[in-house]
Amino acid sequence: MRVYYEDTDAGGIVYYANYLRFMERARTEYLRSVGVEQDAWLARQGLQFVVRRVAVDYRKPARFNDALRVSVRVDTVRRASVVFGQAVRHVEQPDALVTASVQVACVDAETGRPTPIPKMLTEAMQGER
Repeated sequence: MRVYYEDTDAGGIVYYANYLRFMERARTEYLRSVGVEQDAWLARQGLQFVVRRVAVDYRKPARFNDALRVSVRVDTVRRASVVFGQAVRHVEQPDALVTASVQVACVDAETGRPTPIPKMLTEAMQGER
């Protein structure tokens, strides 16, 4: 992804909260890659993922017009939650600018209560580990 002017603060550095947006997009694409279109999942099964906890380590800044790569790895799959490890890097550099651990919970969209992740998805995510 490319850093746009709207992603930055007055100094041209990516505003800290925008890294969470970048990571959200990457998780959405990851879920799409394992067969989950979240809008269809919500409509058909009444399930959705909500972020429960985030721990972020900001190491180095990204700046306006930088090309970034946002990675997603599955760290832990539980009955009703998943912990993702994520990192933001410059496209051609190995060192992470930002790392995060993001726990998402599967919930019933109507009640907001935790619910088991469907077996096909847990199997797909465990296969990615």
